[in-house]
Parts: sequence; structure tokens; C-alpha cells
Amino acid sequence: MDLSGRTIAITGATSGIGEATAVMAARAGAAVALAGRRADRLEEVAARIEEEGGRALAVPTDIAVDDEARAFVQQAYEHLGRLDVLVNNAGVMLLGPVMGADTSEWRRMIEVNCLGLLWCTHAALPVMAEQGTGHIVNVSSVAGRRATLGAAVYNLTKFGVTAFSEALRQEALFSGIRVTAIEPGFVETELQGHNAHKDVVMQATDKMKEKIGQILTADDIASSILYAVSQPDHVNVSEVLIVPRGQPG
Repeated sequence: MDLSGRTIAITGATSGIGEATAVMAARAGAAVALAGRRADRLEEVAARIEEEGGRALAVPTDIAVDDEARAFVQQAYEHLGRLDVLVNNAGVMLLGPVMGADTSEWRRMIEVNCLGLLWCTHAALPVMAEQGTGHIVNVSSVAGRRATLGAAVYNLTKFGVTAFSEALRQEALFSGIRVTAIEPGFVETELQGHNAHKDVVMQATDKMKEKIGQILTADDIASSILYAVSQPDHVNVSEVLIVPRGQPG
């Protein structure tokens, strides 16, 4: 895939899918702008890309804050000269029952998974519309298609991302803007480690890994993102569901 001359802004780029997408896109010739809360880690990813001959801009950002999310998109556009692709990848997955839950975790998931995605998208759309071209990629989840015990609020956020993506695709199709929802299954990332009840979640995660066998890597998802954005202008890959071969649902 040749992305020479393309510019891509990626949220949640400090690790996992975001980092893999940034590195892979840069190797394909794209200039990348990286957003994430961990400034030191973000700089490491940008330095790695530049050491390989790529072009990267690191912008420490908490996308849950409206002004920071918009500033990231604006800096990406101003620094790179245009904005071809926005990958809304940042997300948190905080699992547990609804009854007795720490509702601050609900707020954080909604702020990052939903509102952060909305702030970035809202800032990017006018830029892309003026260019007459652009691509919004929203990283949802298999959890945006099927609800499961213990993931009710996470399911709520990801169902919302999937629905928003399709409605936006229909709205933006006459502006030259494409929209893709990427829906990964079980991927080896840091998401599971963010939970307050980390031991319980990791035990469940390990059992699921044993059942599935070989699970997905961040590179697997990055490849699907690059596939979608590298299609001819008249082709919109609107939805990609990608799961390990051994994942039953």
C-alpha cells in the first residue's frame, strides 16, 4: 500500500492499534500526527518513525477535553499541510457489573470513546470538506455488534460508535468524505489492564485466549485500517469486522 503524500492523524497513538497504525502508515509513505495522553511515550513513537525516515508530529492530547481534541486536529492540519485521514482510535474499556459500579468509569468511557471521537470528527469535517476529500476511520469493536455480560456501558459506547459511523457516512458521501468503522475482536493490547479489578479481568482474558488460540495483534488491525484508506476514491469500505479465526462470537 502506497500512502505517499497522504497525511493521517491518529488518536490513542501511544500504544496498541494506534501506535501500530502510525508506524505502518509512515512506512507506507504517509506523514502522521499522533495524539495521546502520555507525552513521553508519544515522543518515543514519533522518534521511532522519524528514525526510519518518516515524518511524525507528536501532540500530547486528552481527547476527552473538547478544546484539546480540536487543537490536535488543527495542529495536524497546519503542520502537515492537509488532513487526508483521521483515525479515531483512542478508547478505554472498563468492565464490570452495572449494579454497584463506580460511575466515574462510565463517565470516562463515554468521554473518551464517544465524545472524544465526536470532538475530533467535528473539527476534521470542515477541513476535509474544503479539500473536497477525506476519510474518517472510527475504531469500534465486536462489542459494538454484540452485548455481553459485564460490559454493558462499554457495549453502549461501541454500539454508539458503529451507529454514528454509518449515519456520518450517509451524511458525508456528497462531500467527498469517506467513513469506515473498524470492529476488532480479541486483540492483544493494553485495554484489559486499565480495569480497577485487573486481576479478575486478566483471569477471564487468559481463559478466553486459551479458548480462542491465536488472537489478533495490533498490526492485524492496522493492516485493515490501511486497506480501507488505500482504496480508490470511489470505494468506501464502510465496515470491517475482523476477529481471530477461533473467536466464536
